[in-house]
Amino acid sequence: MQDRKPVYLMAPALGWLTVFMVIPCLLILALAFFRRGIYGGIEYSFTLENLALVFDPLYAGIFLKSAWIAGLSAAIAVIVGYAAAYAIAAAPARRQPMLLFFAVLPFWSNYLVRTYAWIVLLNREGLITGVARLLGYDAEMPRLLYSEGAVVIGLVYNYLPFVILACYAPLSRLNPEIAEASRDLGASGWKTFRRVILPMTVPGIATGFVFVFVLSIGNFVTPALLGGGQFQMIGNLVYAQFLTANDWPFGAALSMILIGIMMGLLTLQTFATERASGARREES
Repeated sequence: MQDRKPVYLMAPALGWLTVFMVIPCLLILALAFFRRGIYGGIEYSFTLENLALVFDPLYAGIFLKSAWIAGLSAAIAVIVGYAAAYAIAAAPARRQPMLLFFAVLPFWSNYLVRTYAWIVLLNREGLITGVARLLGYDAEMPRLLYSEGAVVIGLVYNYLPFVILACYAPLSRLNPEIAEASRDLGASGWKTFRRVILPMTVPGIATGFVFVFVLSIGNFVTPALLGGGQFQMIGNLVYAQFLTANDWPFGAALSMILIGIMMGLLTLQTFATERASGARREES
């Protein structure tokens, strides 16, 4: 009975995930192998055309564009988030909870509200333009809103707390005596960070990067609001297939490819984290 206790404790969570994630994903997978009806809907005849269409140059280009934006957002979020996490971990212990509170404070507001706030900031009559005018900038302002840069800014802002938390965990567990020993052996501060601290926190960096990339590549709200329909990401394409084009089988095929990419990245991140953890245990 004692050996089964963890199973009993996990049963509610496993049941929830099965009903609301595994089964819907299997249904989506099944839809990908049927045809769209003449007037919409689903025609239950087996076909591989939807999966083949995903690799058409048009849709492959949207996948690559989405991967580029998601990768750029993840890279910027990792650089900014790691610096913030490093500063929080280096702060006195009594101040760290408050600093972490401010780091995750944006999560207390609605995602749409946070995204609309950037519309107010980036539009031609927004706060950024107003500040530039006050500072004496009289030339025409570059277009900030409805651009790829605006989408990247929105994604970085909304998902940055994930990176801060992911990087703070390994940084807070570092033994300060390791850095002291490195400095005592003649290493500079930069060399200590590059050769000692950074390698030991790679799992947190990888986790934060994958989190932001996975959440960004399937996002459709931020590109729709901050991109203004100027370009499509894969999330917008899936949304359009289900709710506008009424082509559920093709939308399901796109969804399954996207889920496959996400699962592959999460699996690689898990293996990398386990390998890094095993290497640290062997060294210790």
